[in-house]
Amino acid sequence: MNGHALLEARQLSVRFGGLTAVDNVSAAFAPGELVGIIGPNGAGKTTFFNALSGVLAPSSGELFALGKRLAGAGPHRFAHLGIARTFQTPRVFAELSVAANIAFGLQFAGRGRDGSRLLKDETSILGLIGLGALASLPAGAITPSQQRLLEIGMALATRPRLLLLDEVAAGLTESEVEATAQLIRRLRDELDLSVIWIEHAVTTLLRHVERVIVLHQGRKIADGTPAEVVRNAEVVEAYLGDEMREAA
Repeated sequence: MNGHALLEARQLSVRFGGLTAVDNVSAAFAPGELVGIIGPNGAGKTTFFNALSGVLAPSSGELFALGKRLAGAGPHRFAHLGIARTFQTPRVFAELSVAANIAFGLQFAGRGRDGSRLLKDETSILGLIGLGALASLPAGAITPSQQRLLEIGMALATRPRLLLLDEVAAGLTESEVEATAQLIRRLRDELDLSVIWIEHAVTTLLRHVERVIVLHQGRKIADGTPAEVVRNAEVVEAYLGDEMREAA
């Protein structure tokens, strides 16, 4: 693994009692990368993600951000080092206005961190994610797809170097998924972000990411470009073969 990794997992395992949910997974993520993580249900994707973002302490192995050891540190430390994430179910403050939700993210970690001028304040962040016109509405009054965008905005307000996206396409229509994927690419390009994105919508993911990690029964069985991964016999065997082939 090189010394330039923004985030690096070394032989990371997470066990719950007798169950090994993540089994000895190593992966390094470079600045500016757009990486997808896929795998069947129960493959350990969300558990791996939780370990990468400090929500869950790994049972064994090491985690480094910019060369600093992170394993066992709390989510605040991760935020301080520039790691932000979204959750499968959007966690917005329904009673607060859309703008106040972004302000919360800025208060949490963002104001003290240098960041792109595109993340200067609530207005600029809402403009970036296309929610500027909804700033004064309560977050609970906007659509589920807009709440997902708002949660991405809240994560961006912490001025991250690395954004971890957990199933942001869940429950969206095909055109919403496509628009969200294009937004994610644009944010990566304009903000010089690294993005790690877990998604069930495999075809969408493979179309938009540059690198894919495949987990199966807690182990990493592939790590390469979408083109390499869809031709990997072990992946096709382990995973939804038809869906993978259709995406090739």
